Amino acid sequence: MQTIILATRNPGKFREISSILGDLQIRIVSLLEFPAISDVVEDGITLEENALKKARKVFLETNIPALADDTGLEVYSLKMAPGVWSARYAGENVSYDDNNRKLLRELKAVSTKDRGARFRSVAAFVAADYEKTTEGICTGKIAQGLRGKGGFGYDPLFIPDGYNVTYGEMSMKEKNNTSHRARAFMEMKKVLSEIYFGKSR
Repeated sequence: MQTIILATRNPGKFREISSILGDLQIRIVSLLEFPAISDVVEDGITLEENALKKARKVFLETNIPALADDTGLEVYSLKMAPGVWSARYAGENVSYDDNNRKLLRELKAVSTKDRGARFRSVAAFVAADYEKTTEGICTGKIAQGLRGKGGFGYDPLFIPDGYNVTYGEMSMKEKNNTSHRARAFMEMKKVLSEIYFGKSR
């Protein structure tokens, strides 16, 4: 069975992506199984650059095909911030809570109707002489406060269009039906299926 390394040590992200790719006959492992691989400095100016940088590093150090992603929350009233800096919006080595609190502070005076936002994810796959990226977007709005204990990152603040609950209040199955990351990796699933099994799913 083909092994692919998912370039993350984030358990929430690993569970989410593994669930999306679960019915492929491919073994997905995380960087927790490769402690010698150092973290990538995500200094790209686009999500695509960061995703590819992570996947390239893992492939070059292991010679095993690698998947990675980078995700940004883009808030329209904040001129699409935090964007590519979403993970370090409140500074380096900060927690999810730190980032969420900063976002709420920035939007404190912004009305409900002006809290529109979108999540954008880019998935990257790197193997020998082959690279591919796919994208997923989910539009919605930012809640007035944290809601729900599920997910990770900005999930307790993001309400996708068509719903009255945040990602933090959804089950993983519900989130995977709508999320930006799910959409990016559903497209990547088609790519992997074509590469390894000669067919799209």
